[in-house]
Amino acid sequence: MIEARGIGKFFSVVNDKGLAEGLTAVLNVSLAIPDGRIVSLVGPSGCGKSTFLEILAGLQAPSDGEIRIDGKLVLEPLPSTRREMEEYKRRYRFISPLANGVFRDRPKHDIAMIFQDYAVFPWMTAMQNIVFALKLRSAGKGRSERPSRARMAEKARFHLGRVGLAGAENKYPSQLSGGMRQRLALARALAVEPKIILMDEPFAAVDALAREKLQDDLLRLWGETLESPRPVIIVMVTHDVSEAVYLSDEVIVFSPCPGTIRNRIPVDIPRPRARTDPAGIELQERVFAMLQYDINQESEYTI
Repeated sequence: MIEARGIGKFFSVVNDKGLAEGLTAVLNVSLAIPDGRIVSLVGPSGCGKSTFLEILAGLQAPSDGEIRIDGKLVLEPLPSTRREMEEYKRRYRFISPLANGVFRDRPKHDIAMIFQDYAVFPWMTAMQNIVFALKLRSAGKGRSERPSRARMAEKARFHLGRVGLAGAENKYPSQLSGGMRQRLALARALAVEPKIILMDEPFAAVDALAREKLQDDLLRLWGETLESPRPVIIVMVTHDVSEAVYLSDEVIVFSPCPGTIRNRIPVDIPRPRARTDPAGIELQERVFAMLQYDINQESEYTI
């Protein structure tokens, strides 16, 4: 379970005159996402969707509010006043460089993130990319708990096969197509067996046919986790409304900056879905009308 409570994010920026001014990217966003759900975030460019996703991942600290995963805090809000700073220092006064060294590589939450630009290491083969992720995930564990090299290689081959990359183990990313590189990123994310997968425009850089195939592969792989004790949550940022409706159990529509939740639209269409399903097309039109209204301040659709 992901719980976002009153999330806000404020940035200090320098304007054209060289003066500091504030920018609120995300404002008072609250939502709960149960296990085994796919949720898409859509909204105009610059409305804070990716910022919110990074806050979910713990890559940024919120200015206000908190994110909890299974009841555990992801990151505390940054101290914004002298009193909050003093309290922060008191709370963490016993944290030493030695303790930081021991705990820095141990993941606090089982989260994997997939970016638009693949974010795979170009100097590593497909196999090495996945083995490296497995090594990072096992860092901080006792020697007896760490998987052997042979076990990690076996696991890497298994997940490459799951995404259709069997036989590409020794290829470098430059030798793979865009769709194949994104499959590699997906295989790497799945290999660490996360409870949550966060995706930021994951299929935007591939052609339409490859995109549809990747969407179907994602649904298949996600579906395999639903009967397990740890069904995976997927939260995805996308600008493709049809993708959001086709994949998701719920579509979250963000308002223009500062990003707030404009609407939450459940997608109560049975799976497996057809892209030509009239109910899905009607939902797409509804979401698109909301986005168009925010961009143009006009809509022919009754919201």
